[in-house]
Amino acid sequence: MTSRSKVLRASFRGFAVIEKVGNKLPHPFWLFWILALVVVGLSAVLAAADVSAVQPDTDKTITVLSLLSKDGLALMVEGAVENFASFPPLATIITVMLGIAVAERSELISTLLRRMVARVPGRYLTFALSMTAMVGHVAGDAAYVTLIPLGALIFRAAGRSPVLGCIVAFVSISAGYDASPSLTTTDVLLSSISTAAAQTIDPSYVVTPVANYYFGLASSVLIALVITVVTEKIMARRPDLETDEPTSGLGAEELGQVEITAAQSRALRVTGLVALAYVAVLVLIMLPSGSPLRGEGGSVVDSPLFRGMAFLLGIFFALVGTVYGRMTGTLAGARDVVGSMVEGAKSMAPILVLFFAISQFLAYFKWTHIGEILAIKVAQTLQSLDVQGWVVLLGLAVLVSFMNLVITSGSALWSLAAPVFIPMLILVGLSPETTQAVYRVADSVSNCITPMSPYFAMALGFIQRYRKSAGIGTLASFTIPLAAVIWIVWVGFFLAWYLLGIPLGPGA
Repeated sequence: MTSRSKVLRASFRGFAVIEKVGNKLPHPFWLFWILALVVVGLSAVLAAADVSAVQPDTDKTITVLSLLSKDGLALMVEGAVENFASFPPLATIITVMLGIAVAERSELISTLLRRMVARVPGRYLTFALSMTAMVGHVAGDAAYVTLIPLGALIFRAAGRSPVLGCIVAFVSISAGYDASPSLTTTDVLLSSISTAAAQTIDPSYVVTPVANYYFGLASSVLIALVITVVTEKIMARRPDLETDEPTSGLGAEELGQVEITAAQSRALRVTGLVALAYVAVLVLIMLPSGSPLRGEGGSVVDSPLFRGMAFLLGIFFALVGTVYGRMTGTLAGARDVVGSMVEGAKSMAPILVLFFAISQFLAYFKWTHIGEILAIKVAQTLQSLDVQGWVVLLGLAVLVSFMNLVITSGSALWSLAAPVFIPMLILVGLSPETTQAVYRVADSVSNCITPMSPYFAMALGFIQRYRKSAGIGTLASFTIPLAAVIWIVWVGFFLAWYLLGIPLGPGA
């Protein structure tokens, strides 16, 4: 048995354990309620033990507060609605998703993604598909549904294995989920959670949606290149791909799933001009030093425009979606625009249900001061050991990657991690933007190898269309090598970015 076979067999056994353990975990909704109950009990024990810590900046002593006290019970009962209503990501994600729903219903996003790969020369096909996935992150989870089957079709059209096309699309979307050349809902969602965590140390601190934009833009190109190199130099040479019966042509129905019509192409051009005009108007408004959209002292980053980015993104997607939909007939009028938003709101129901549980847990955790005291204690330990910042960040990347194998929801995992890691790393001199950036790297890469992800099963389903015998092991044998290389390169890229002191985004 070759060393490669031994590694893969060991990995498959590891996946079996992860899947078995993960399947025994409750739904994230119940998981956060269980954690909330743990906080209730722990707060009573720690409060009775008079556990405390001294804030380094104010020399103020903070103690653990018990949720089983009069004030604690009032927070849990009387404050339940307020806990949910004031949950930072709640309103921001709804605002953006209303606009994205219009762009999706109009078929703008799916058409744009098809246009980006429909007529790409064969030698650039892998990079084009991977880079399209990076752009497709703006569509959120809908990118999986659109791009995985599309990847198979365009690879077939080029006379290559459709299985490989599925793999490239799936890994690009999942392993590079937090890398994008444009702002996405993830930027809005994570930054709001990061802001809430940072404000436990500095009540005025704000992490904007563009806090990691420069790094995300550069990362999207880097990951597409890494996937291209590994795919072409290693994956494409696998002998089992020769049995997938690639074809040099597509049927009429399949061709229609790839090619776009002249009317769609014309609508894309007009929509592109509208998008540029929208951005140009915002830039022109921001140019005067006394612009009402600038912040105190004429600040651009700390300004109403950046703090209101969720609203502006929502308007942007609604605008371009409406223009495209009216030109192609997918949106007949204003009523359909509203209908799109209603459908988008319905699709957010599972997220809102999860947010209710998360918001209660975080409210309890914050009120008790457990997270703040833990952050101070760990930060003091790190300082006494004189641990370098890059070592701490590397350790965090490893930890998050393993946690993501079981808790696959990025927002749920960050809601759990941010209240501890962000305050802790602020106290050792690492900014919330830096902590958020390394989290995004680690949280993304392991998405493509965990069988706990629903999209892992979806990708396997698409692959089985072309290889009936494919199973979890088949998919994992492709994704493990890709994920391993991406993790090493991307984490190394992040650490180099950090050590060189390059800004992660505007104002970061």
